[in-house]
Amino acid sequence: MIEFRDVTAGYGGREVLRGVETVIGRGELVAIVGPNGAGKSTLLRLLTGVLTPTRGTVLLGGSLVRDLSRVAIARRVAVVPQVAALPFAARVEEVVALGRLPHEDPLRGHRAADEAAVAAAIARVGLDHLVGRDARQLSLGERQLVLVGLAVAQAAPTMLLDEPTIHLDLRHQVETMELLVDLNQRDGTTIIAVLHDLALAAAFFPRLVLLAEGRVAADGAPGEVLTADRIRDVFGVDPAFVRLPAPA
Repeated sequence: MIEFRDVTAGYGGREVLRGVETVIGRGELVAIVGPNGAGKSTLLRLLTGVLTPTRGTVLLGGSLVRDLSRVAIARRVAVVPQVAALPFAARVEEVVALGRLPHEDPLRGHRAADEAAVAAAIARVGLDHLVGRDARQLSLGERQLVLVGLAVAQAAPTMLLDEPTIHLDLRHQVETMELLVDLNQRDGTTIIAVLHDLALAAAFFPRLVLLAEGRVAADGAPGEVLTADRIRDVFGVDPAFVRLPAPA
């Protein structure tokens, strides 16, 4: 589904990722973890074609990302960014409906199927109580959930999330993680999420990719990746401060 082949990338001559090699299969549930500046968000930008590697190739569904149009990428990948300011007034349901743009008929526009997909996404994410409200007036956490709804409405086979729980309280963090697991298990959606919370990542994701200094430092099950020595070496903290779930 997704492949990075010897990928190096950065900004303005500054390398952020170096020689990254990894494959993520269709239907996987993967968390990208690592300290600030390790290249986690850069990895997502490469997958969406926003950033082009300076060396190596990125493939999405067997095609080179650089050869795909914006619409083709949007039909394959839905993105939930860290909350950004909305530049215009829009009701919650109108923001969620933006997820249908890659599927709209260029002549007929919004169809009944699109309206049904938007309604289903609102219900699935639990946004019913926010319908009709101006999305700009919501809390950061509520806006984050609206963006998740937009991605669900997009119905792409892959969903990328950049810190999806950063503005959420504990209950909504857990509910969002449970939603991602449900999308993965029930719909077969490939989920790739950048997370800083190691406990959440270990509790809900069967595979972690650990980035450190722009390289893949470890890749595998949470217990294999988040060892005491690795937490100490990569994150520079005492492992005792990182509360990970007990192995099943």
